[in-house]
Amino acid sequence: MQEYDAEVIKCFLENQGKLFPEPVAGNDEEAEFFLEDVCAVVVNTKKEVQEYFEEEGIDLDGQDPLAADEVFALEDGRYLIVEG
Repeated sequence: MQEYDAEVIKCFLENQGKLFPEPVAGNDEEAEFFLEDVCAVVVNTKKEVQEYFEEEGIDLDGQDPLAADEVFALEDGRYLIVEG
């Protein structure tokens, strides 16, 4: 199971509106529960983001994988991928 550190949770809480029309979490605990529930993934590189989409069979139609709504860039260079 994936563990979500404080930076991941903070990023999701601040940017969840990018993926959802209404907030799905209002605090750290709710955010962590939601991320666990949807099996969100944290990866280290753009290449790993691309590999994730390929493994899941998601066609981005030539779009930059980092521009996908499901991808949240973390301040330390990692990426959070949340499928809504």
